[in-house]
Amino acid sequence: MEIKEVALRLMAEGGPGAITLRAIAREMAMTANAVYSYFPARDDLITALIRDVYSDLADALVTARDALPAEDAAGRILAWACAFRYWALQNPEGFRLIYGDPVPGYRAPEGGAAPEAEHRVCAGLTGLAAGAWSHAEAMYADTGFEWSDFDPKLVAEVQEEFPGLPPAAVAIALRIWGHLHGLVSLEILGHLRTQTTNPDKLYRNEIGHLIRALGLTLHTTNP
Repeated sequence: MEIKEVALRLMAEGGPGAITLRAIAREMAMTANAVYSYFPARDDLITALIRDVYSDLADALVTARDALPAEDAAGRILAWACAFRYWALQNPEGFRLIYGDPVPGYRAPEGGAAPEAEHRVCAGLTGLAAGAWSHAEAMYADTGFEWSDFDPKLVAEVQEEFPGLPPAAVAIALRIWGHLHGLVSLEILGHLRTQTTNPDKLYRNEIGHLIRALGLTLHTTNP
């Protein structure tokens, strides 16, 4: 829908606070009432944007991961990581919408703006950790993590979907997310521009180091 495209463009030009229904109406040469007929309030539009963006991201990540067999734990981590960066570079406004500064004054609906997509991404990361656990267990089993170290809702979901997976593996899932999110955020926000001429090489090297740190062997560098 063009309204959503204009909203993301306004965000790209002026930050999250630039998204208003009146501003969108001006950009589209519409009356404010016409825009309100699609979205009764600005928060309804923000929720729809987040849901669309997050679902698109989840689809991209799952598709990339599932292109490789379940037994290729290292390859699936790399595929997920590369899909995450590629999607973010193609959708910088969407990335900032779901992972950047919150839209001023926005109140998400109860349960979150995109609970299904958020769950798919969270479960996907946990699945990557579960796939690596048999290799990583010897190094991470004694790290001292307990279920009380994590959010109760997350714990309940992990125990239901990955029965037998220990708390240390959940910590690995969060580590994987941190490695991916950290460098991509720096790149999207422009902080790497004067630091490296080859952010892709830096990113892949970092993911390769993470994979080796989990006791895995990467058989390809091109997912």
